[in-house]
Amino acid sequence: MRSNDLKLFKHYAHTLFFWMLVPTLLFPLGTVAQNNYQKAEKYFEQENFNKAKPIFEKYLKQNPTDKKTREYLGDIAAYGKNWDTAVSYYESLVKEEGTSANYHFKYGGALGMKALSVSRLRAVTYIGDIKHHLERAATLDPNHIEARWALVEFYIQLPGIIGGSEKKAIAYADELRAISKVDEYLAKGYIAEYSDRPKDAELFYKKAIEVGGSPHTYEKLAGLYEKNNQPMEALETTSKSLKIHKRNQLNYQIGKIAAQYNLQPQYGIECLSQYLANYSIKDGVPKDWAYFRLAQIYKNLGKKEIALTWINKALADRNDFDEAQKEKSLILAM
Repeated sequence: MRSNDLKLFKHYAHTLFFWMLVPTLLFPLGTVAQNNYQKAEKYFEQENFNKAKPIFEKYLKQNPTDKKTREYLGDIAAYGKNWDTAVSYYESLVKEEGTSANYHFKYGGALGMKALSVSRLRAVTYIGDIKHHLERAATLDPNHIEARWALVEFYIQLPGIIGGSEKKAIAYADELRAISKVDEYLAKGYIAEYSDRPKDAELFYKKAIEVGGSPHTYEKLAGLYEKNNQPMEALETTSKSLKIHKRNQLNYQIGKIAAQYNLQPQYGIECLSQYLANYSIKDGVPKDWAYFRLAQIYKNLGKKEIALTWINKALADRNDFDEAQKEKSLILAM
C-alpha cells in the first residue's frame, strides 16, 4: 500500500471508528433520559407527583417546546391547586395547538378553578374565557364527556344575571345522551338536585342505576337521601351497592350512616368491623374515622366504656382529631 493510500486508509478508519463509537456513547445517555421520563410517567400514573415533577421539569429545560411535558406539569400544578401555574402551562398549549379539545378543556377548567379562588368581583372577569374554552372543547370533540359536564356545572352554578342558565345546562346534559346515557341521567340529576327538586333528582339517579349501576350511581342516590334527611333510604341504597360491588369503602359508609342517624347499630358495627379487617390505604377513609364511628354507635347504645375505648383508639392514632375530642367530651358526660 502506498504512503498516501495508507494515510487515507488511516483517516477513514479513524473516522469510521469515531462514528461507530459515537452511538455507543450517546445511546446509553438517550436510554437513561428515556428511562427517567418513563419513570416520571409511572410516578404520574401513581399520583406520586413529588417524584414526577422534578424529572419533568429537568426534561423541559432540555426540551422547552415539548407539549406532553408541559401538559404533565400543568396537570401536576392543577392537582396541587396551583392554578396560576396550571393556567400558564395550559394557555401556552392552547396558543400552539388551538384545535385540541383537551387543551381547551383543561385551560377552561383551570380558569374556572382560579375564578373560585379569587374575589367575586375578579371572578366575573374570567367568565367569558371559561365559557369560550369549555364550549370550544365541546365543539371540537363531540364525544368529550368532561367538557360537557363542566359546562353543565358552569351554567347551573353561575347566577342568571351574569350568564347562568338552567336551560343551557340541560342542553349540555342532553348532548351527553349520545355519548353516555348514564352521564346524561347523572347530569340531569345533578341539575335537579342543585335546583332543589329532590324528587326529580331521585328519578334521574335511579335511571342512572338502572342503565349503569356503577358504585358512583348508587353513591349519588345515597348522598341525595342523606342531604334530604332520608337516612334509612341512604342506608338501603348503600347496602345494595355493597352487595353488588363488594367495595370495602361502602362498609365504612354504612357504619357512618348507622352512627350519625342511630340506625341499625349492630349492622353498623358489623360493617365497620369488616372495614377495619379488610382495610387498605386505597379505601380512602383512615382507620381513625372507623374507630370514631364505632365510638358513636356505642355511645348511641349507652355503652359508655366501650365507646371510650374506641374514641381513645381514634385519638391514639391522631391526637389532633378535633371531632374525636368533641365526641369524647360527649361520651364522658353520659
